[in-house]
Order: sequence, then structure tokens, then C-alpha cells
Amino acid sequence: MIAVLKHELRTYFHSLTAYVFGAFLLVFVGVGAMLYNLQAAVSNFEYVLSFSSLIFVVIVPILTMRVLAEERKQKTDQLLYSLPISTAKVILGKYLALLVVYFVPLCVIAAYPLIFSRYGDVYLLTSYGSLLAYFVMGASLIAVGLFISSLTENQGFAAGIGIAAILFNYFSVSLAEYVSATAFGSAAAICIFAVILGWIIHYLTRNDTIAYSVSLVLLAATVIAYFVNRTGFEGLLPDIMKKLSLFDRLNTFVNGIFDMTAITYFLSVIVFFLFLSVQSLEKRRYN
Repeated sequence: MIAVLKHELRTYFHSLTAYVFGAFLLVFVGVGAMLYNLQAAVSNFEYVLSFSSLIFVVIVPILTMRVLAEERKQKTDQLLYSLPISTAKVILGKYLALLVVYFVPLCVIAAYPLIFSRYGDVYLLTSYGSLLAYFVMGASLIAVGLFISSLTENQGFAAGIGIAAILFNYFSVSLAEYVSATAFGSAAAICIFAVILGWIIHYLTRNDTIAYSVSLVLLAATVIAYFVNRTGFEGLLPDIMKKLSLFDRLNTFVNGIFDMTAITYFLSVIVFFLFLSVQSLEKRRYN
């Protein structure tokens, strides 16, 4: 795993990837600090983090699009399968390298609250609590991007899907106000999700029995629950969209509340998508 980590770090820092990623993040945070902390004279640095979180829509897919897609395109993924380590360690090594690239500009950003505190009353606990949540949220988005990169050998396609997925998550709370809140609409959305989940399972495992079984069980459970307790589905779809939003949970920290539920959710997303990335690589190995 350490060998994979070192190799990936050399690749990132010997190319423009790490520097472009860090530059975009620092510029966007700098613009936010100028608008909020300098021009508007607002002492809350956490507002800057909330403002700058939009940049993840662009920089995370750019950072993660090549990590596994390029390996498949160049056929160098065959070398990964011959390494004397497990697939999980390969994925973990690549993921940790991505986190290092992400962590470096955050170290620079971490100095901002201390600098501003010399010229005004800055809430350091809230600022650094929000910065911690900002890091963990970014780490969860990177895990999502890593999984998307494992599904294709086309870097542009991986970046496009990543941008669409993160952008949808960013606006999911706003979009929740416009989706159907009826019981039928919520049930239909869950049924569509069950079909998509079955397709993902089939893609990762190539096992028709497992894929069809999971989809059919979810579909049957949804239909039965809908007819037994239809009122329980009312407003369920908008509520799910709000619950799944990573960016909305960051706002809890920006409002001065250290929410361990949000941290647990971020970590769960990381573990879940790293697991899917391992399964995707394993499927490729056995094929």
C-alpha cells in the first residue's frame, strides 16, 4: 500500500494535477475571504468555507477522473492485479494519495482564521470545526469520484458524470422543493432506485441472481409498504433528497453546531464508495 501511495504522490506532484487542484481551491477560498472577511468585514471564516464548497463540483472530478480510468485505458491496471497486495490496499493507497493532495492546500487555508483573528474577533472553534467538516466532506466527494473513475476508461466521461453527480448533490436541497411530494411519486422514485441499484450490483459482480434478487426484493417491499401505509410515503422523496445532501450537512457546522451525525454520515459515504471501488476493481481482475 505504501508503494502505491508513493507512486501516486510522485505522479501527482511531478505533473500539474496537484498544483492545479491546489491553485483552484486556494483562489476560490481567497475570493470568498476577500468578499466576506475583508470587504464585508464579517468575522465568520466558516462562511467562506460554505461559499467555496461550490468549487468541489469542478476540482474533485478533475482530480479523480484519471486515477483508475487512465489505468484501464493504458492497460496498466494489469500491473495492479499482479502486485503482492490486496485490491483493497491498492484502492486505499490511491485514495490516501488523493487525500494528501487535498490536505496540502487546506494547511494553507488553516492559517486564514489565525491571521484574521489578529484584526478582529474570529470564532476559532467554529472556524476550525467547520474546516474539519470541510475536509471530511471533501474526502467523501473524492471517494465518490474514485468510484466513478473505476467504472470507465474514458477520463472525460468520468469527469462529466462526477460533475453531474456532485452538482446534483449540491442543489439537492433546493431541488427537493420542486419534486413530487405525493405518496405515489415517492414510491415510484424508490422503485427506480431499486432498478438502478440492481444494475450497479450486476455491473460490479456480473451475478444476475444477486442483482435481480436485490431489485425484486426492494421493489416488492416498496409496493407492499405503499399499499399498507400509503401516508408514510407522503413527502418521503423530498426528505430523502435533503438527507442525502453532503453540502447541507456542512451548513450545520457553519451555523456553529458540531454535528457528530454529519461526521458519521461523511465517513459512511467514504467507506461505502471505497468498498464499491474495490468491488469494481475485483470484477475487472476476474474478468
